[in-house]
Amino acid sequence: MRFFSDNAAPVCPEVIQAMLEANRLDTAYDGDQWSKRLDGAFSDLFGTAVRAIWVPSGTSANALALAALCPPWGGVVCHRDAHIQNDECGAPEFYTHGAKLMIAEGEGAKMTPESVAQVLDLIANDVHRVQPHAISITNATEYGLVYAPGEVAAIGEIARARGLGFHMDGARFANAVAHLGCAPAEVTWRAGVDVLSFGFVKNGGMSAEALVFFKPELAEDTLRRRKRAGLLLSKGRYLAAQILAMLEGDLWLANARAANAGALLLGQAAGERLVHPVEANEVFLRVMPEEAAGLRALGFDFYDWAPGEVRLVTSWDQTEDAIRPLAEAIARL
Repeated sequence: MRFFSDNAAPVCPEVIQAMLEANRLDTAYDGDQWSKRLDGAFSDLFGTAVRAIWVPSGTSANALALAALCPPWGGVVCHRDAHIQNDECGAPEFYTHGAKLMIAEGEGAKMTPESVAQVLDLIANDVHRVQPHAISITNATEYGLVYAPGEVAAIGEIARARGLGFHMDGARFANAVAHLGCAPAEVTWRAGVDVLSFGFVKNGGMSAEALVFFKPELAEDTLRRRKRAGLLLSKGRYLAAQILAMLEGDLWLANARAANAGALLLGQAAGERLVHPVEANEVFLRVMPEEAAGLRALGFDFYDWAPGEVRLVTSWDQTEDAIRPLAEAIARL
């Protein structure tokens, strides 16, 4: 009955089991056998040599990624509704030691090449103006929309042409790939992405996210930033074990497909109430306050997103039988 956030979902049994198997003596920090396997596991997944490190949260992943791409005197172009802009309590600015977020527009929290260029073209190249150093997109976006490989590549081309770093906030990267049905490489490094924040917690993980560097040289300083920020956990093997368990047998992708399927079920019931197409595991509906109250009276939990608008989020563990009562209630509105 809870559709508030996939952050509240249970942890996958496979992840719990992997942590139990890692519950023995090994090297501290990231010198253990599990952490040392991350580079190879992600290189295999993406079909290119990468450096990958674990971090304990999506906020730390995004902030460390941007610190690797942008100096304190630089700027990062992002969407007005981006998580790094609205929901991370200034962490990107803090970890970059003062870099400025430069706001772009776009429907459904998706930037376009035109909206990015519009921001960049207005910045005079003089000492008085913060100069852009990176672009950050979210896939899937904060409104559950997905950037296709060509859309990422179009923004990636702008980044390449202007000498900017390119970051992807992939808190729901698994959901995006499940929707697209493409190889992970097609929507990341082959489209110009330099660093990916690869989310696992929303998708069945417990306390581990990954930073994947498609430019491996960016990882070295990030290791020191992670330590300086107090994010180098002593028993890092438990984080690495979670990630490896999710990657094994493409569990990350199976979980995302299940969550996406649940969202589609709700979207089909919503009809013209949909604010945006359902492409990941988030559903945004137009409902009156009294209608929202009626759904809550039936025991359904969800988030009020904007005036006359609510957000429903499905999780990897919610079966069709668990979701159908809400779909039927929405259809009756």
